[in-house]
Amino acid sequence: MTRRVLFLSNGHGEDLNASLVLKALWAIAPDLEVAAMPIVGKGSAYRNLGVEIIGPTQQLPSGGFNYINFARFLNPVNWWRDTNPVSLVKDVLSGLIGLTLGQYRAVQRYSPSCDLLFACGDIVPILFARLTGRPFVVFLVSTSSYYEGRVKLPWLAQWGMKSPQCVAILTRDRYTAQDLLGRGFVRTQFLGYPIMDVLNPSGQALAARGEPLIALLPGSRLPEAQTNLGLMLDLCEAIAQVRPTQFRIALVPGFTEGHLTALAAEHGWEMEMGCLKKGKVLVHYHYDAFADILHQCDLVVGMAGTAVEQAVGLGKPIIQIPGPGPQFTYLFAEAQMRLLGDSVMTIGTRPATAKTLTQAATKIDEILDDAPYLEHCRANGRERVGAPGGSAAIANQILDALNHLAKETSMV
Repeated sequence: MTRRVLFLSNGHGEDLNASLVLKALWAIAPDLEVAAMPIVGKGSAYRNLGVEIIGPTQQLPSGGFNYINFARFLNPVNWWRDTNPVSLVKDVLSGLIGLTLGQYRAVQRYSPSCDLLFACGDIVPILFARLTGRPFVVFLVSTSSYYEGRVKLPWLAQWGMKSPQCVAILTRDRYTAQDLLGRGFVRTQFLGYPIMDVLNPSGQALAARGEPLIALLPGSRLPEAQTNLGLMLDLCEAIAQVRPTQFRIALVPGFTEGHLTALAAEHGWEMEMGCLKKGKVLVHYHYDAFADILHQCDLVVGMAGTAVEQAVGLGKPIIQIPGPGPQFTYLFAEAQMRLLGDSVMTIGTRPATAKTLTQAATKIDEILDDAPYLEHCRANGRERVGAPGGSAAIANQILDALNHLAKETSMV
């Protein structure tokens, strides 16, 4: 009899992690039927694998941040602090409520035929899974005990995770697993972080000898990523005044050369084949070299979420400069520092100014010559993010859960 698993996730990073687990699961159980309900965005990570999407999807104006925070009104401790009311109204006017109801109904229709659900994220997928009445696994990828020393879970998420339906709780780091085990969530374990499984370099030689290589990660959501890259180009000029440096930008496909042309004109740069140029400063851009850039770089300037976590996992030092948002504000950057530890430094507490960029350039120059700190970053990355192998380990956990559930059913 064919077994079926439904994947639920609520965000770009969550979709990526879930899709990597799904791919690993297919590798060890190719006869398994899988489907997905990406709750935030279009679910491109699933669609690229040819996975069936069971309900409606939509890219909301906030990129999903207010979607998540809107659900938190049921646990409103920090809701007003975390939510931008203007962009929340835009999301609601764009169909947030109707979209959520449509997704919930789709999960309710599809789940009776499923043997197991995989809820990747936080309160929204956990709540959806709990309300189906079906067994589910939680991958608590959206939060960590590193943020505040103790993971703060909305009461609805705890209600779902304490349910007999929840057969396993997986965390993004070992520290969070230890925290939850100590608080009575006995089915908790850490098996690895799947995002580290997609960093296999292709072998492109990007770094010339003699000069440090700095990676630029402006993020994946437009138009914010375009604004972020504008700040980074200004920072490259400031760095070049301090020391000779190589720069490589890792761009997502949606960040087109048309976007780059407009950005170059706005900031006084020239577009050349594969690079931006201003005076003697060259900044090369790539659409297909993310892993190569991360492996070969000496330091990362990051205004992103998941990509910065991956860079930390590889042992790289990170400099962050706050932008105007909606994602990469100082609040987001400060949370990244708590999550990822000493590998990450944020310069300034407001959207970056010329003074901020000068300070960032000085700090980057200091870090590149600080051998003990660079070694500490490598150790910190192993502790905070971990080694590759999480996708396969979690896939095997899902398969074990399916086998255990089948045995229980046969004994009834």
